[in-house]
Amino acid sequence: MMKRYIEKWLSEEKESFSGWDFSRLNGRTREEDTPWDYKKIVLDALQEDMHLLDMGTGGGEFLLTLGHPYEKTAVTEGWEPNVELCREKLGPLGIRVEQVLDDTKLPFEDGAFDLIINRHEAYDVSEVKRILKPDGLFITQQVGGRNNDWLSSFLIPGHRTEYDEFCLVNEAEKFRTAGFNLLDQQEAFPKMRFYDVGAIVYYAKVIEWEFPGFSVEKQLERLVELQKTVEKTGYVESLEHRFLIIAKNR
Repeated sequence: MMKRYIEKWLSEEKESFSGWDFSRLNGRTREEDTPWDYKKIVLDALQEDMHLLDMGTGGGEFLLTLGHPYEKTAVTEGWEPNVELCREKLGPLGIRVEQVLDDTKLPFEDGAFDLIINRHEAYDVSEVKRILKPDGLFITQQVGGRNNDWLSSFLIPGHRTEYDEFCLVNEAEKFRTAGFNLLDQQEAFPKMRFYDVGAIVYYAKVIEWEFPGFSVEKQLERLVELQKTVEKTGYVESLEHRFLIIAKNR
């Protein structure tokens, strides 16, 4: 039986990933909702005549659900496979696509945008301020430094993230110091459940910065332990770390 599981895990390890599409995990994981609704917050702020930037758009999956005029929309993305995907999918629609490898040097003029949205993408506060219009809004939902702490350290004993200090209180202070008005700030630690160990393998390979050096071969004993947990309780549970900042440029 365990041999069959290991073969499945090795198969998951080899699966490719594009955009920011986790559909392979549909029905195999469950994420507890955050207390806020990111999409509703964005839609409530977004007006048809606004110039919109989506930072770290992935493959544009979320952006396209907003229905904003394409000619008033721009996106950034850093990962080369996603950049190519955006150029193929978003470029022909009239959406401006820019590859960004340095968050301190964004390829936009001063005061270019009324609204900048950013979900789980790096940012530089001073550069965000530069490209926002006066009274423009920056809405970001971030993955905090304690995301999946337990699962990461279980699979990779001794692992400590370099992002421990990345949390709401520290980031909010950066925006205040830069002269933003903070309209909202929230933090949460929602539960995430994995219903099969193969889902954990796939997730760990995609979110490689939380599981550096992960492989089925190296972490096999730990994966077997997680399989025993699934057989006993029906799932493996981890805690995510999320925070929200809505900042208005002055």
